[in-house]
Amino acid sequence: MRINKYISESGKASRRGADKLIADGRVTINGQRATIGSQVEPGDDIRIDGNPIRVGGNYVYIALNKPVGITSTTDRSIKGNIVDLVNHPLRVFHIGRLDKDSEGLILLTNDGDIVNKILRAENKHEKEYIVSVDKPITPEFLKRMSEGVRILGTKTLPCKTVQLSKYDFRIILTQGLNRQIRRMCAALGYKVRRLQRIRIMNIHLGNLAPGQWRDLSKKERTQLFRELNYEPKEW
Repeated sequence: MRINKYISESGKASRRGADKLIADGRVTINGQRATIGSQVEPGDDIRIDGNPIRVGGNYVYIALNKPVGITSTTDRSIKGNIVDLVNHPLRVFHIGRLDKDSEGLILLTNDGDIVNKILRAENKHEKEYIVSVDKPITPEFLKRMSEGVRILGTKTLPCKTVQLSKYDFRIILTQGLNRQIRRMCAALGYKVRRLQRIRIMNIHLGNLAPGQWRDLSKKERTQLFRELNYEPKEW
């Protein structure tokens, strides 16, 4: 692994930031000053300013209750970006996204390898939402939503729907098309008034307040990794 990638995956800096640390002579590999393009092998002693770093032991997995108005982006030039909201000491990024107008559970991490595991559509991982719409829900609407709706040139996969009140329903998806729920509702003549994600796989939003985040518990991480057949890389 290239040294700048190693530093990036440790969460200490971006790759560009790592290159600057290296150019400034602040990085060593086994006691020798690193150069741009240096390679790192498992077991190497990597230090920044004399302080050891490692990939694997620094992984974080975070659940955030994203408020409406926050954009799912790591571009800090965009006002209201999700990274500034979390303000984590390590360099984290979001797994998937929630629309700016949507709220609820979103996961963040500095473990790049787990992202594709979660996002790969063929894994059919469940995501659960509470949706409020602009007119009374009918059995026909719920049935058509659950059987699949034609949007974006395709038909959505079958899903689970349950009516909660006159204007509210629960939906569990196993795919993530662009603005999928809003487009499905619109195709059936409804407009979404509120959209909240409350679960991703085994991770539940619970009573986490809007704008607040927490680390996943050991139990949550263990079950998540098991369902993904995933084990974080150790160096």
